[in-house]
Amino acid sequence: MRVEQDTHRPESPQSAQTASGDSASTPQPAPPDATADTGRRLPKPLAAVVRGCSGMHTMVARRLDAVPLSTKLLACMMVLLTVCAAGITFSIRELVGSYLLQKTDTQLAEQAQLVYDNIDVLRSKDSSEQGSVGPNDYFMQIRDTDNRILNTPLVPVMREDVISVPRLPANGSMGNVNIGEPFTTSAEVRTANNSSVSRSTLQAANAPWRVLALSWGKKTADGGAQIQGVIYIGLSLSDQIDTVNTLTKYCTLVSIAIVLIGAVIAMIVIQSTLAPLKRIEKTAAKIAAGDLSQRVPSAPENTEVGSLAASLNTMLARIERSFHEQQETTEKMKRFVSDASHELRTPLAAIHGYAELYTLQRDMPGALERADESISHIEASSARMTVLVEDLLSLARLDEGRGIDVTQQVPITSQLNDACDDLHALDPERGITKGVLQLRHGGEQQGTWLAFDEQDLPHITLTGDGSRLRQVITNIVGNIHRYTPSDSPVEVGVSVLPASMTPKQLASLASNGKGLTSFLEAAEVGQSLGTGVPYAVIRFIDHGPGVPEASQSQIFERFYTADPSRARQKGGTGLGMAIAQSVVKAHCGLISATTTPGGGLTLTVVLPLDPKQTTIPPAPECAAAASGTATNGRGRKPKNDRRRKDNQRQVRKK
Repeated sequence: MRVEQDTHRPESPQSAQTASGDSASTPQPAPPDATADTGRRLPKPLAAVVRGCSGMHTMVARRLDAVPLSTKLLACMMVLLTVCAAGITFSIRELVGSYLLQKTDTQLAEQAQLVYDNIDVLRSKDSSEQGSVGPNDYFMQIRDTDNRILNTPLVPVMREDVISVPRLPANGSMGNVNIGEPFTTSAEVRTANNSSVSRSTLQAANAPWRVLALSWGKKTADGGAQIQGVIYIGLSLSDQIDTVNTLTKYCTLVSIAIVLIGAVIAMIVIQSTLAPLKRIEKTAAKIAAGDLSQRVPSAPENTEVGSLAASLNTMLARIERSFHEQQETTEKMKRFVSDASHELRTPLAAIHGYAELYTLQRDMPGALERADESISHIEASSARMTVLVEDLLSLARLDEGRGIDVTQQVPITSQLNDACDDLHALDPERGITKGVLQLRHGGEQQGTWLAFDEQDLPHITLTGDGSRLRQVITNIVGNIHRYTPSDSPVEVGVSVLPASMTPKQLASLASNGKGLTSFLEAAEVGQSLGTGVPYAVIRFIDHGPGVPEASQSQIFERFYTADPSRARQKGGTGLGMAIAQSVVKAHCGLISATTTPGGGLTLTVVLPLDPKQTTIPPAPECAAAASGTATNGRGRKPKNDRRRKDNQRQVRKK
């Protein structure tokens, strides 16, 4: 413990005022910003210093950024533990030192009279035990009223005949000492001649002293006191300093142990905490190498790493889906270019061949008849190429959202009747049955399905593009005519079904059995609740050879044909169903292909009566219940009100 004599004196008010006045009157240099504000440039040396500091700051920031996060956290933890341990050690040292010093002051004040009364006893014991630490640890010096030394009755003698006494004011002077106020002073050490002193003894002898100045005198006749001088009584602080140093040493050792143990624990915790980040890093490296199927290991989402892992997995799933969609789009584009080139090459080759044939045979006998035949073939090829180009142009316009007007009122029932008449005219032997579709659940088939009930077609009018919807129906009927036997029966059904699904949600469904199943489930919910968006459901059921279930979703691809040779013996460009799908999607509808029970292909077209409807209207009974007027036919509230509310919540969730 560092103990010094308190010789600091407060500055006089006059000197403080003078210093304050000087500092106030002295002009302070303006900061760099002030010179910048006044439009003046910094001096070159100062500007160079500023640039150097900025460059150093940038370099340090870059080096810190290059340090791994685990190293930064471990370093911060060690610095924090070191600062805390040093603070605790320093606090304990100061508290114990202050306590021991206060205890010494109390001992001097309480035992001063006792020591003074037993000077002879203490001095005799000290003299009899020289050479060792005697029982007398007190120092005492007596002075008169003029502060002249009268006597020094007690002088403790340490080991090896070392004498240590406090440094007191000079003879005849009081110095800065105040009566009754303990003070600390340095030691004066005297050793025997030609004697070697151990380091520990010399260190204890050089320890400072704690001294208390008291006035002494004798009692007067009237009971008062007559002051005759000053007594200085002191105790060495060597024991207190040794205690504090020993305690500091042990606190330092314990602090070092705590810092090391804390560093090990912090390293283990940091590594275990950052382990998920390491796994994320390895997963990202695998993904960067091209494996998009990798996913970050999941963790509790209430943690930062878990939330990051969930976000990354969601992002990776979207990236993988987008990548696959891009690959599929690229493959479709390549196949489309190849198919279009093939489809255009055939009529162009025919036109070129018949033109060359005409050139070779025009000077031969009968050239006119052969020219007419060549021209007819050229005309047929050009007509086929014209149809192909028109279909491609229609698809391009539909992809761009042009060439379609969905604001017309279309009597869909009339178009279906016309399509049935056209099919009957093309195939007089074919049996065509018209009917109504009804929603069923279970029974002959699993899940929800549509049953066909033979009767007249109901009159249905919807909002859309009449010519485009007629083109959809015509393409479907044309496929039935081309690819099914002329005597196989066909059923055409239509109905209106409410479904708890918006047109945009319907348009996002896939053109396969899963998409149709999703719609039928929504229609079942809408039918049970008596609410939902109304949809016109049109179904064409044939009993021909059908299409394999694995290829049913491909019939809506452009230039798709079940004949790999692309002979096109039955005509067509392979774009009819692609156009039908584009038109239905433009109406926010759904077209899907499924297998007919017993063999064949069933095409289902679902069209909203109003494509612009974006919300599901509430059920009439729910709206009445909200207004407090929901009753049954007898004027009483329905018993299954709770069940309807639960169904309504399910609809809202969907």
